[in-house]
Amino acid sequence: MDMAARPYRSVLYIPGSKDRALDKARGLAVDAIIFDLEDAVAPDAKEGARDTLKAALAEGGYGNRAKIVRINGLDTQWGEGDVAALRDADADAFLLPKVNSAADVQALADLLGNDTPIWAMIETPLGVLNALEIAAHPQLQGFVAGTNDLAKELNCRYRADRLPMQMALQTMLLAARAHGVVAVDGVYNQFKDDEGLKAECDQGRDLGFDGKTLIHPAQVAVTNEAFAPSEAEIDLAKRQIAAFEESEAAGQGVAVVDGKIVENLHVETATKLLAKAAAIAERAE
Repeated sequence: MDMAARPYRSVLYIPGSKDRALDKARGLAVDAIIFDLEDAVAPDAKEGARDTLKAALAEGGYGNRAKIVRINGLDTQWGEGDVAALRDADADAFLLPKVNSAADVQALADLLGNDTPIWAMIETPLGVLNALEIAAHPQLQGFVAGTNDLAKELNCRYRADRLPMQMALQTMLLAARAHGVVAVDGVYNQFKDDEGLKAECDQGRDLGFDGKTLIHPAQVAVTNEAFAPSEAEIDLAKRQIAAFEESEAAGQGVAVVDGKIVENLHVETATKLLAKAAAIAERAE
C-alpha cells in the first residue's frame, strides 16, 4: 500500500532492543509501528539494538503495518551508525528526532543515499516555526508531534485541553496539509486512562491529525476507533455523494441532504472519508 494512502490511526512506539516487544508487535492491531532506537533504548544498548532490530525486520511478519525506524539524532554519537546499519533494512520510512530545518532532513537523505521516505519529529520551537520548509522537502512524507519534548521546550503547563500547545499543533498541521504530508499527534502519557486518551484522540481528530502515537498496546483500541470514520459518517458520505450525483444529472450544481447544502467540496471530503474507511477495512483483513 502506498505510504500516503495508508491509515495511520494508531502508531505504536516499540523499543528496537527488545526481542519480546518486537515479536508481540506482529500481532497488534496497529496501523504503524515506530521501531525506536532513540528514547526507548539505553545508551549502553544502542549499538546492539541495531542488530536486534535489523534481524526482526528481516524476519518479517509485520503484515501491512507501516514500519518506521526512529534513529538517534545525527548530532549524537549513534545517529550515523543507525543509518549505516539499517539503511537497507526492510523499513518503510526513517524517523528523525528533533528536526529543526529542512537541512536536517537533507542530512539524513544524504546518509541514506536512497529514496526511502523520511519522517520528522516536530518537537522543538525551531521545528514548529520551520515546519513549512521541512514539509516541503521532497523526501519528507510524515510529521510526528513530539509533544513531551515540545512542552519541555516551551515551559508550558500540562492542561487536559492542551491549550498551550494549540498554536504549535495547528502550525505543524497547516504545514503538513500544505504539502500533502501525513501528520500524527503526540503521545498520551497516562496509558491506563482510557477516558483521557479518548478525549485527547477526539481533539486530535477534530484538529485534523491522521492518528496518534502510542506508548502502550492498551491504547490501541481506543485510538483506532477515535480516528476511524463512524458508521454515521460513512452513511452520510454515501448519501451526500448519491444526492450530488443525482443533482448533477438533473442539471443542478448543489444538492440537499438532511437540510444542508451539498456542494462539490463536500463530495470531495465524503469521497476521501470513504477511501479511508476502505483502507481501514483492507488493513483489518
